[in-house]
Amino acid sequence: MIVKIAGKLVEKKDQSLVVDVKGLFYEVVVPTSVLQRIDETKDGDGNVHLMTYHYFQIGPSSGLPMLIGFINAVEREFFQQFIKVSGIGPRAAVRALDKPICEIAHAINEGDINYLKTLPGIGMQRAKEIVAKLQGKVGRFALIQDKRVVHEERSATPLWQEEAMDVLLQLQYKKQEARDMIQKALKRSTDIHTTEDLLNEIYKQRIKG
Repeated sequence: MIVKIAGKLVEKKDQSLVVDVKGLFYEVVVPTSVLQRIDETKDGDGNVHLMTYHYFQIGPSSGLPMLIGFINAVEREFFQQFIKVSGIGPRAAVRALDKPICEIAHAINEGDINYLKTLPGIGMQRAKEIVAKLQGKVGRFALIQDKRVVHEERSATPLWQEEAMDVLLQLQYKKQEARDMIQKALKRSTDIHTTEDLLNEIYKQRIKG
């Protein structure tokens, strides 16, 4: 099993790299998040270094060995967790990981379905399955430092929305469920400006079913 590869980068493709390892040319499939940061791995001799996940893609009549590359072993470990989700194989996972892994891990831990739906090939149902399988298990991957991640100042959530969230959590609603109810209520009514108004709107919609 090939777990690491180092050599001269001779070609960049849309989703892979060709690496010359002393005359042997390896094609390494990489997520977009890795492709954009490959120069970070170069040593003093100009060699790139990748941790790899080695597997066989099984076809109808044959098996094709493949290498998938990552900046470090922690990112590879996140990938190995990600492909445990039903319906997400290695190829699909490579395509989906086009944003910083730290951001994806944070979204999973927060149950942010809307963010996960923006990943290539990930729809609503698959996003829910990712959260169901991995929420609470990938928090440490959110600590990965990615130089491309720019922490923008976001408008603070109004205090009355935070208070409504706290109330819903105390009433045993799950965090994502509570967030969805709040967002839907705010879309339905633009006149909500207090915790009480928000909870009343949510209550009215729950009664209507």
